[in-house]
Amino acid sequence: MKGILFRKKPVEHLLNNQASTQFKKTLGAFDLVLLGVGAIVGTGIFILPGTVAAGYSGPAIVFSFILAAVVCSLAGMCFSEFSSSVPVTGSAYTYGYIVFGELTAWFVGWALLLEYGLAVASVAAGWASYLNSLLAGFHLMLPKAVSGPFNPADGTYLNVPAMIIIFILAFLLTLGIRESTNFNTLMVIIKIGVILLFIGVGIFYVKPEHWHPFMPFGVGGVVNGAALVFFAYLGFDAVSSAAEEVKNPQRNMPIGIIGSLLICTLLYVAVSLVLTGITPYAHLNVNDPVTFAMKLVHQDWIAGIISLGAIIGMITVILVMLYGGTRLLYAIGRDGLLPKSMCELSKKHQTPVKNTWTFALLAAICAGVVPLSKLAELVNMGTLLAFTIVSIGIIYLRKNKNIPTGGFKVPLFPILPICSFLLCIFLITQLSLQTWVACGIWFIFGLIVYFMYGRKHSLMNRS
Repeated sequence: MKGILFRKKPVEHLLNNQASTQFKKTLGAFDLVLLGVGAIVGTGIFILPGTVAAGYSGPAIVFSFILAAVVCSLAGMCFSEFSSSVPVTGSAYTYGYIVFGELTAWFVGWALLLEYGLAVASVAAGWASYLNSLLAGFHLMLPKAVSGPFNPADGTYLNVPAMIIIFILAFLLTLGIRESTNFNTLMVIIKIGVILLFIGVGIFYVKPEHWHPFMPFGVGGVVNGAALVFFAYLGFDAVSSAAEEVKNPQRNMPIGIIGSLLICTLLYVAVSLVLTGITPYAHLNVNDPVTFAMKLVHQDWIAGIISLGAIIGMITVILVMLYGGTRLLYAIGRDGLLPKSMCELSKKHQTPVKNTWTFALLAAICAGVVPLSKLAELVNMGTLLAFTIVSIGIIYLRKNKNIPTGGFKVPLFPILPICSFLLCIFLITQLSLQTWVACGIWFIFGLIVYFMYGRKHSLMNRS
């Protein structure tokens, strides 16, 4: 039984699959960087710099962002080595299959499905809230019954806007990755333009005295702030899901993952400096600190553009996380652990149409009826579990003599992978008991699916 549960997928088998895949290889390094920025930069850049500065870090939130970026970069380098050495779709699920075996891979894949699905649903719900606020500014109101999750006491029954945006982006994904990345590129350029507009206008209203004291909560405040803003970087792992659709993955995958982290860090730091320079940090504990700062200096038109930028920013997050989920389902279906319909590609567009609509429907149901505020940490659990497996998995990957050479290698091996592993374990222990219980229920359900279906239909049974 142990041999069956922890049977490992041979690397040469994965590479043969990759060589014969029907996916079009159309993505370059620039596309991957924009995919990463699209997934990472969402509402976090418009909210976290203010709320975390007010309660934890003060102006030293810039150090919190840098510290969190270092932690993410450690995991990012491990993802880069895996994705350049074994350029196949499936992200951490596939990597776990190589180094730890089938059951571990299933656990990671099941955790990532939770991460991607809830990320899509929760961001779509947030997008709907911003849309309602924007419409209210034009004195337009959606019927209350269809503008929020199921809550009869509040008069809401279905969050229709959140469901609609998921279905629109799912349709876009079925048309092809080239079309999807072109749309993502346009949205990311607009989003970055809005952020640069805030920095360019806000810098003229910065008062250096607002940066004193720079570290009012001490080093402990910076570390606590880093633990919170760490989650502003999540999403770059979805880039590794594109491996089979990338030209020259040995070169382009590391550029996409590490490049997107670097760009996002620079944006976060710049926004934080300008924000805390305009407004005393103690005043920033509001839901829209960036907009609040612009209104404070009587730049209401900039505040309106920023609200629109937040809506656009969330669209790209939904798109990339939806993309990551569909490619993960494709990889699991191709291995036989889920029905084969999950890995069927459209003859016209070479995209997994069936699994895209399946994943979108489940995410849309969550977005439409479930209040996700209490479940947000589940996204973090799935992500951190994937980071943990990938970080420690690099040590085992290096021992495999069948791995192609010439790809990216994590420097200071094995020190950096071990550091990444320990930091991820530490952050997992900081999650609430409620999160652990909810994830436990999800994993029990996953075990039932695996033993009832996956173990019997796994392609590894033919080996």
